[in-house]
Amino acid sequence: MHKINIAIADDEMLIREGLKIILGSDDNINIVGLCENGEEALELCKKEQIDVMLLDINMPVCNGVMATKLIKKECKNTKIMILTTFKDEEYIIDAIKFGAHGYILKDTSYDVILEGIKSVHKGNVVVHPEIAAKMVASKELSQEALTENIKAKYRITDRELEIIINIGLGLSNKEIAKKLFVAEGTVKNYITEILAKMELRDRTQLAIFALKNSLV
Repeated sequence: MHKINIAIADDEMLIREGLKIILGSDDNINIVGLCENGEEALELCKKEQIDVMLLDINMPVCNGVMATKLIKKECKNTKIMILTTFKDEEYIIDAIKFGAHGYILKDTSYDVILEGIKSVHKGNVVVHPEIAAKMVASKELSQEALTENIKAKYRITDRELEIIINIGLGLSNKEIAKKLFVAEGTVKNYITEILAKMELRDRTQLAIFALKNSLV
């Protein structure tokens, strides 16, 4: 089996050396190098074939988020796994947006970190359960804020918003009426009122609005 070439970037020497000893003891892992910051990690990736780069977030010169962006731009085949104590949503979202395949906390057991490296190497995305929960919560809060903003901007009621969402899903007036347990004529009246409030021409424009604003 081909050994997985990994490198470790962390500004704490004890962390770097500890990971090197423990992860390097696995027969499937080959430790290519150790780095103190993101800049060194980028240079190492340019010189060596790194399958998986372990990056801390909080490093001098170039932090883990920026290093992720630069490495994925220069070395597209290198997988990035963030290994950090940081649970900040902004760091998490940015790192994954820039191409990180994993986000693991340092208090995770070495066995789990090792399995994470192997999974990331295969192309899977590995996220610590606590981080995954924060991401889901953040997405839910963002969606809630979006819908509340739409309701306030256009003076849309909850029921009218429900109508817009169902139109975005491609349902007919009859299907919407059946789903909401109202008469078809009531749905038509709702749509007429919504179009007037939002200054739109027809239900097609409503469907496009729903799609553009991620309501569906």
